[in-house]
Amino acid sequence: MAELKSGNVSANGIDFHYIEAGSGPLVLCLHGFPDNAYTYRYLLPALAEAGFHGVAPFMRGYYPSGRPADERYESVLLAQDAAALIHALGADQAAVIGHDWGGAAAAGCAVLAPERVSRIVTIAIPHGPFATDYDSLKGGWHGYFFQMPFADSLVALNDYDFIYKWWRDASPEYEPPAEIMESVKATFRAPGTLTAALNYYRHTINPANRDPALADAREKIATTPIPVPALAFHGTRDRPGRLAMFEKMGALFGAGVEKVVLPGTGHFLHLERPRRVNAKIVQFLKS
Repeated sequence: MAELKSGNVSANGIDFHYIEAGSGPLVLCLHGFPDNAYTYRYLLPALAEAGFHGVAPFMRGYYPSGRPADERYESVLLAQDAAALIHALGADQAAVIGHDWGGAAAAGCAVLAPERVSRIVTIAIPHGPFATDYDSLKGGWHGYFFQMPFADSLVALNDYDFIYKWWRDASPEYEPPAEIMESVKATFRAPGTLTAALNYYRHTINPANRDPALADAREKIATTPIPVPALAFHGTRDRPGRLAMFEKMGALFGAGVEKVVLPGTGHFLHLERPRRVNAKIVQFLKS
């Protein structure tokens, strides 16, 4: 198995820490919430063995990556970060893989900088408008809870027991190994990480917190079909309403999307079924 190495790079005004494996065409792997770059602990070696250079940064605000000077975390900025990282890592173009918020960043990057993206893979995130039906709203309850100023202190209680229980709720048939949960909690224990992570939701969901300067880019991402081939994964045991949204999506994929549903898996399906997910991703990247 290829060894995971680490490095640092500056992109879009932020110092990013990353883990990597392999050499060859760049594959940028972006994590979501509540997680860190080591969510790709199984995928990066598989990419290396297949002849790719897999790089997984800790996203903006997630220690040991830096926080932006303006403390802005709207999802549009995540897409801009991805485009900047491809260039900063010395590549003209890359495939971009994203889980959760990382999936939103992958889709947004393909729209904003299509010349830098060859194809995308999204994991456990439907691409399209915000949820409006009851089940989907129930499945995203945490995004609204995080708008509360007291959410930070409640999530941090009992050494971030909220995070463990969120994982179990989102992937009910998966018991995360102790080393994985400790890795995630260690990231969130770092000063500033929790507030930054919750601000992803506060700055993206609440219109009052959005940056007016990002209005054009936000509209472009919301309305422009993704211009590159896409592969999308989802589990049957993820949160309420999510699978229905996933199965209906398609209009915003201009170059087509292959949907893969894995029975019995939840939100962290790339950790629950790594061999199957990794093999499909490698096949897609080589096609």
